[in-house]
Amino acid sequence: MDKYTKTCYSIEDTRELAKKFADATKEVGCFVNLFGDIGAGKTAFVRLVAEALDIKEKVTSPSFTILNEYHTGEIPIYHFDLYRLENVGIKTITDELREYSEGKCLTFVEWAEFSQGEVPFDRIEINVTYDDDDNRCYSFTAIGDSKKDIISKMEK
Repeated sequence: MDKYTKTCYSIEDTRELAKKFADATKEVGCFVNLFGDIGAGKTAFVRLVAEALDIKEKVTSPSFTILNEYHTGEIPIYHFDLYRLENVGIKTITDELREYSEGKCLTFVEWAEFSQGEVPFDRIEINVTYDDDDNRCYSFTAIGDSKKDIISKMEK
């Protein structure tokens, strides 16, 4: 299966999901596109994954800095936010997006829909939504054959 979906009813559910994702990716790394409305919980999920990987730094939204880097955990985490970039701005970081997709690291890109397709082919896409009761719904999709193993590990 190339897709995994989970509804989280509490912060503890989300913490368990983030740990499951961290465990599934820490040996191989992963490039991740995050989708969801403002306030859906994209940065919160990244924060919980970082916590599961023993990142010591405070994880914050990269909305104004474009990129936050965290190097104190089991693997490096790079956290991009493309929301404030215009077309020209996206073109200036295309090489960085490619560079940060290589090697054993976790790279999260919030607002990836603004990337104009300039993201690595093999990746996980996470769509975060919330229902009428404010529960968070996470949908993980593997794009490319090399990321299907991550979905398989999460299903266990």
